[in-house]
Amino acid sequence: MVAYEFYWHDKEGESHFIGILPERRKAPERITRESILNWGRMAIGGEGDPHSIYFVKIEVNPKFGSNFVPSELLKC
Repeated sequence: MVAYEFYWHDKEGESHFIGILPERRKAPERITRESILNWGRMAIGGEGDPHSIYFVKIEVNPKFGSNFVPSELLKC
């Protein structure tokens, strides 16, 4: 299962974790960078610059139970 970790940079350049959003859409054509970032923008509301949001794509790996593991680690 694919999920996304969301972060935003504040004015001091510090990164802050916003949350994790599991990808549940079945139609891959609906999954775009912009559609993923829309969730992050809604999550921070008026608390920060919506252009300072970024996400990391992660996967749920059954080998590790229900933990989220960054995709890069799954290739090892």
